[in-house]
Amino acid sequence: MAEGIPSTPTVNPQGKTKAKTRYLKRKKSRRKARKSAAPKQANNAARFHEETDEDDSDNNDAQSDSENDMLVERPPNGSQSMDLKETREGGREERPKKKQKLTLSHLEGEGEGNRTNVEGVPVAIDDEVDASLPAMPLPPKSPELHMSLPVFSLPALPVAPPKSILALQGLDQALVEAEVINPSSRLPITPNGDDTRNGLSERTRRRLLELGITELFAVQTALLPFLLGSSATRRSLYAPFDPPQDVCVSAPTGSGKTLAYVLPIVEILSTRVVTHLRALIVLPTRDLVMQVRETLEAVSKGRGLKIGVATGQHSFAHEQSQLVSDKSTKLSGGSSKVDILICTPGRLIDHLSGTTNFSLQHLRFLVIDEADRLLAQSFQDWLAQVLAATQPSPRMVSETTENDVSSPLCDSLAPAFLHLHREVDLHTEVEERKNVSCQKLMFSATLTSDPGKLAALDLRNPKYFVVQGQSEESDVDGIPNVITEWFTMPEALKEHMIICEASQKPMMLFHLVHNYAVRNALVFTKSSESASRLVHLIEFFEAATSFDRNPIVVRSYSSDLPVNERRNILEKFKAQEVHLEVHHIFYLISRGIDISHVSHVVSYDTPVDMRKYVHRVGRTARAGRTGDAWTLVEEQEAHYFKSMLRSAGHLEKVKRMRVSEKDTAPLSPAYEIALQNLRDAYTQ
Repeated sequence: MAEGIPSTPTVNPQGKTKAKTRYLKRKKSRRKARKSAAPKQANNAARFHEETDEDDSDNNDAQSDSENDMLVERPPNGSQSMDLKETREGGREERPKKKQKLTLSHLEGEGEGNRTNVEGVPVAIDDEVDASLPAMPLPPKSPELHMSLPVFSLPALPVAPPKSILALQGLDQALVEAEVINPSSRLPITPNGDDTRNGLSERTRRRLLELGITELFAVQTALLPFLLGSSATRRSLYAPFDPPQDVCVSAPTGSGKTLAYVLPIVEILSTRVVTHLRALIVLPTRDLVMQVRETLEAVSKGRGLKIGVATGQHSFAHEQSQLVSDKSTKLSGGSSKVDILICTPGRLIDHLSGTTNFSLQHLRFLVIDEADRLLAQSFQDWLAQVLAATQPSPRMVSETTENDVSSPLCDSLAPAFLHLHREVDLHTEVEERKNVSCQKLMFSATLTSDPGKLAALDLRNPKYFVVQGQSEESDVDGIPNVITEWFTMPEALKEHMIICEASQKPMMLFHLVHNYAVRNALVFTKSSESASRLVHLIEFFEAATSFDRNPIVVRSYSSDLPVNERRNILEKFKAQEVHLEVHHIFYLISRGIDISHVSHVVSYDTPVDMRKYVHRVGRTARAGRTGDAWTLVEEQEAHYFKSMLRSAGHLEKVKRMRVSEKDTAPLSPAYEIALQNLRDAYTQ
């Protein structure tokens, strides 16, 4: 072999190198030695250390052999498997057990493999640490580890205050102390002499008797003595040092609320000498404005009071000419042609912002009828603007003195506004503030007890009157019904409900009209389209069944109709020329309108809340007369409708009437004909 060339390791026929052969021999000898020397009951820890040392030596030998044989070719896989098979032929070897980690029980003395340091403290033996390293002492066993943790009681909720206290939070104390009026109380009107019970003058009492009013209703018997009284300050036009209290009245529909504020206004304003706007009545609809105007004109006949309206029915310039006498010169005290103004909120704001000399500083009465509806309207924030116009403001001085220097200042200023004009105000050493004399009167069948809405009214020492029956005065959970919005109904009202499928509602209406003689009725639907379709269906039905009798006359009353046509329909209905009048709920005739001969109210579509229900059924049984209210409830709406009545404490008063197919069988042929004619009319 040439020099410098390393010799190639010899390989035996079996494909093993010498180094590997030596390794296998040593490994075999070690296995035999372990079998003969170590018993099966040997300590786990001693066996663990022995195997560790032997493995380390084997690894070292194998590493040294592998370093020497790095250049040797590896045998094929088949030869390796044959070699391993030969090693197993000598006998079945026992596989070494897995390394066992020491637990706390071993360290505490359970076993022979524990180690201790010089001081006798047990130490832990780590599998991965060399045994030659010094043992780490274990922390001493603390007796506190075996002590139980302190037991704390479960958190408990604080004791809640009773519902009676929670219900009163945020409410005006005057509302809690409201005067409850029995709805059955009456007070007859005497024509002659002084009647101190109601505060009305003899002239007013005679006028009421001429109109056919012989007695006062419950709300009138309580409110008139409070507003009129016997003292001169109650009847004065201005009371800057002793302003009157504001009044809130909650009474059922048809209980005489309109006459309750019309009579005091006529009595007090009849003493006026100079014409100023002294009474402002705000109503939600034009029709209600016209109705209140008729009442005022009838009661104040011969008193010389001037009454104006502002509803937007006429042009804005025409209304300005009817309300204001002087529009050319800016006057500090305003200029008015009327003593009483009846208006809607939108038109009132238009005149406040766009009519010169239209002033509210002389107001003695501010009446908000149907207050719950009007307070819910946010049109141009009308309530805040009206209240601000009744209070003196430095802005009024700047408008009159800076812009119109030549305008006269002594033009009938209200006492509360005199301090804004030093030229005409008398100053003394002791100045006493002059208050606004405006008295707010709120009326509604569902007057709210919401603190936020009541606070927006800015009431001054208010007095509340609530008309409730004796059975309705009982408290629930200690909460007075006065503040829980328990709605009151007319005493002579009978309420019914019919639960049926939606497709059977027209048949139920025909059943009421023909089998229960429902006439002089108002029918309420959910939309103007539904009202129009129902009117056509009734007309087709009457055409199919009226060959032996006079047909039922029905008309649709909607806000989509012109004013004159709506007025004509109302006049015909009052004259009983129209038997059924169909309305849709978006039109507010369900509020406040008084039609004396209405004996039935039919809710063809279920009202969505209790307020709407109260105002609908309140169109009948007014002023002590009897009346029936019918509600057609779909089966899918029955649960909600009953829950609504139950929450208002009114479910027991609405009687359910069951109608079978046998009851409506005679009407079915004409109903099928009417349906077919209706389909043909709408498909053309």
